Amino acid sequence: IISVSKWENKKIKDDFGIETEIIPNGIEVEEFLDVEPYEHGRQYLLCVGRLEKYKGVQDVIRAIVNLPAYDLLIAGSGPYRDRLEEVVKEEGVSGRVHFLGYVSDHALPSLYSGAEVFITLSSFESFGLTVGEALAAGAPCLVLRRGALVDWESYKGVIGIDTKEVEDVIDGIIQAESLSSCPQSVPRWEDHVDKLEQVYRAE
Repeated sequence: IISVSKWENKKIKDDFGIETEIIPNGIEVEEFLDVEPYEHGRQYLLCVGRLEKYKGVQDVIRAIVNLPAYDLLIAGSGPYRDRLEEVVKEEGVSGRVHFLGYVSDHALPSLYSGAEVFITLSSFESFGLTVGEALAAGAPCLVLRRGALVDWESYKGVIGIDTKEVEDVIDGIIQAESLSSCPQSVPRWEDHVDKLEQVYRAE
């Protein structure tokens, strides 16, 4: 049994009493390097992923009320979109939040590259693939210290926060915007394929 992070390994051990082989996912880094940044017309923050409550996009929306220099671009679809649109209206930021819906793999690198900060405040992630993609495209990242997202803090260009309180999110964004990432440090599939093969052959 293979897990993709120390957090997932612990969850499986706690729930089922089973030890796993920890082999992280990889990123196709070359797809994100040296791409033309997305042109939006204003500086923007970015969230990418399925629109579910636990992803915390609503908390980013509330934070940008006090960050007037930024728009927020949201890529993805899901059952929580209607509620997110309500939050946008409640907070009075309708002109600054843009729902992009599904974004193709081909278009994502440019979107990441143009972002001032990529943000994921998800309370439950076994790996956090979008963080790796954002770093590969050169975007600094803000993550919530939950699940496997804590592991990304060891990478250059990533800031972690402990809560989704508006003040903490704003402070995290301000800290992250001054950082630079190191795309070459992002885990690649070629770094892990040999280990995966060894595990399967051992069985």
